Amino acid sequence: MPTAILIDGGFFLRRYRHLRGHATPSEVAKELHRMCLEHLKQADGRRQLYRIFYYDCPPLTKKVHNPVSHQAIDFAKSDLAIWRTEFHEALKSQRKVALRMGVINEASGHWALKPTKLKELLRGSLQLTDLTAADVTYEAHQKGVDMRIGLDIASMTFKKQVDQIILVSGDSDFVPAAKLARREGVDFILDPMWAQIRADLNEHVDGIKCVFPKSPSPSLGDPSAGE
Repeated sequence: MPTAILIDGGFFLRRYRHLRGHATPSEVAKELHRMCLEHLKQADGRRQLYRIFYYDCPPLTKKVHNPVSHQAIDFAKSDLAIWRTEFHEALKSQRKVALRMGVINEASGHWALKPTKLKELLRGSLQLTDLTAADVTYEAHQKGVDMRIGLDIASMTFKKQVDQIILVSGDSDFVPAAKLARREGVDFILDPMWAQIRADLNEHVDGIKCVFPKSPSPSLGDPSAGE
């Protein structure tokens, strides 16, 4: 039976920036795909790929006003939104990649003071009149991403579509889904991309395997290799 690879998109991009820095959407999409192909190379031979599932949300597109500068901001035209949209399109062109998209809860979006500035205000070393536009950030939370990951793990497990699941994440919220899959005989592997994880997550998976190189030089393999 084949292997399914599930990727927590927000986690992957944070770890990618930590390990690699910045790159074009096309470069990141290709490296993600090569990483997944590398996971198929196992001690008992090359496994068959069922599908690569990438979980994320569309970028924020809301128009707001900065509460300090009162400047109008259109998030749809931000560099982050443009990069993220191009990245999602690049992923769609990769072999056997399926995007599973949640939503951004724009209704609950709000401005928040950066923690360092909040501490300075509370200490009295900074006054409200000293704040600049860069001292606040707009926060809007994802909805439906974790739920989709958990549902897909359960669905593929009970339908016996795969006998191995590789999850690229570092979130212990997935422990119940991992335990369910293991109880049903699925080999559940975690790839935290070299990040430290909580002990409860380590306890409830069948193994930890990181294949993404810590430096840019090693190749992860031929991106055109067949599945």
